[in-house]
Amino acid sequence: MMHNFHIPVLGLSFSIDTPLKVAHYGISSVMSLSSDALVEDMRAHYCRENNLAYKPISEKEEDYRAKRITAYLNMVNLLVLQNLDNLKKQSLDTESELTKYLDLLPDDCQMKHWYLGYCRTSDMAIRDVLEHLIRSSIVAGSADVNIMTKVNKANFDSNGQVLPPEYNDALAALRGFANSELNSAMVFSAGFNPRLYSYLEEFSCFYPNEKGEIKKKIILKVSDYRSAVIQGKFLAKKGIWISEFRIESGLNCGGHAFATEGLLMGPILKEFKENRESLCQELFDLCKTVWCKKEISFGEIAPTLNITVQGGIGTAAEQEFLINHYKVQSTGWGTPFLLVPEATTVDAATLEKLIAAKSEDLYLSKTSPLGVPFNNLKDSDSEKVLQQRMKKDRPGSPCLKKYLVSNTEFTKEPICTASRQYQHLKIQELEAKKLDEEAHQKAYEDIVVKACLCEDLAASAYTKYEVKPKVKPATAICPGPNLAFFSRKYSLKEMVGNIYGRESLLSSDSRPHMFINELKMYVDYLEKEWAEVGEMLNAKQEKYLASFKANLETGISYYQALSKDIKMPTFSCDLSNIAAKLNLLGLGKPITS
Repeated sequence: MMHNFHIPVLGLSFSIDTPLKVAHYGISSVMSLSSDALVEDMRAHYCRENNLAYKPISEKEEDYRAKRITAYLNMVNLLVLQNLDNLKKQSLDTESELTKYLDLLPDDCQMKHWYLGYCRTSDMAIRDVLEHLIRSSIVAGSADVNIMTKVNKANFDSNGQVLPPEYNDALAALRGFANSELNSAMVFSAGFNPRLYSYLEEFSCFYPNEKGEIKKKIILKVSDYRSAVIQGKFLAKKGIWISEFRIESGLNCGGHAFATEGLLMGPILKEFKENRESLCQELFDLCKTVWCKKEISFGEIAPTLNITVQGGIGTAAEQEFLINHYKVQSTGWGTPFLLVPEATTVDAATLEKLIAAKSEDLYLSKTSPLGVPFNNLKDSDSEKVLQQRMKKDRPGSPCLKKYLVSNTEFTKEPICTASRQYQHLKIQELEAKKLDEEAHQKAYEDIVVKACLCEDLAASAYTKYEVKPKVKPATAICPGPNLAFFSRKYSLKEMVGNIYGRESLLSSDSRPHMFINELKMYVDYLEKEWAEVGEMLNAKQEKYLASFKANLETGISYYQALSKDIKMPTFSCDLSNIAAKLNLLGLGKPITS
């Protein structure tokens, strides 16, 4: 691994081709496999652009979803290797893609030292040795893929008969990756799916080969240690090794926000740090039992198990602290890279909105049909279309892709809560209740606020590359709150320089520490939850809210002890202010500074 940061999955389309842009610089990134339609259209686009043969894969073909994903990933693999091969052939003595690769590397990287030595010496023998070392050590960043585990709708054949479970969306996507030529990682996010995890057993590529290498690795995105243990053990009992636990902030991230019960990033990282070795050994012992039965060769030492973290990181100081204090192997920088056209795919109009966005323009919405809070940008094209439909008294979207169908309130076959069909039926039900005006309006808004993320999160790629979808979608984008501290378009060199401390890109000197930002979001989230319950608070809800607050209090106490290690003058003061606000919420014991 050349870099100690990665670019996480960004919506459906914003990182769909990121490996083609940055992998040959040694930077790892993650592509979403949620939309096989987008994947197929991007394959057509890049085949045309690179003069590659393109044979369409129709929805009428058997197993078309898996085949589309395999074909796209094979093309990505081919182009990444071509890009890397071209880079390796370039000069070390003039400005080139090769020297850009080397300039981007962290300053403590061995290859960077070789390059600096090459530039400083005039001894040709030494230069030849260093050049050989450099060229033989160049590797591409990993082109990883992501599946949201719970987005796993069943599919039907041409006669309307439900297909076997292996044709469900998530399982088909996994099969598409398994059958591809990529040697990279599958990132599982958004929860535990036993059926999907069990399906891994069908593919030898997820097990060690005769050399003890795992060609296709598994990364679990988790929000806390308990989740990592449960999912890790489940997979280890099937002989599936977890190569990485990727910890993501519940709220200080982009996309869907899976709020933990008040568990904060700092205490979570501490728990991973303290238990990493014992967890690694426990998972290894479970895997060994299965590997012996399957006659899979393995060494005496457990394979590598990395711990990484992402969500709200904005400065080199935070990057360095996470790596040095918690011993994580990599950090994820997602939202800031939305402002880097060299790395991500954001259409021009949406990019300008991101550049102009202030903190008040970024909010946690109820837009997602999954019923999970969703980070949103005010005044996005998607939001404008929602408002227009409401004004025309025709809410809801055409449901063409059907990736997020799950509701069976009114129909035998699941439909999407963002669809025109569902919202029409739900509004009819609402009107029959004869609620008072205020209650009716609130319930109505909760219905019509759902957006078609299948189309709208894919829209940016279609717009940027002028690829024509069947229906022209309105772009939705899902930046994290951290976007407010970045205020212009950046080059790849600038953003990587910010990560490694070679320059600072923050638009505000008063930005609080990432731990403070996350804590504030959690306190605000708890306050909102409390307000929504109001006088209708029952025993179960009271227990949940009290536990939430208790976890925040524990986190604040931990940060108070940690403050001496965080070299930021405002950290302790910011912490005290948030603790005071939390105390005012009433439940639980007060925090003393």
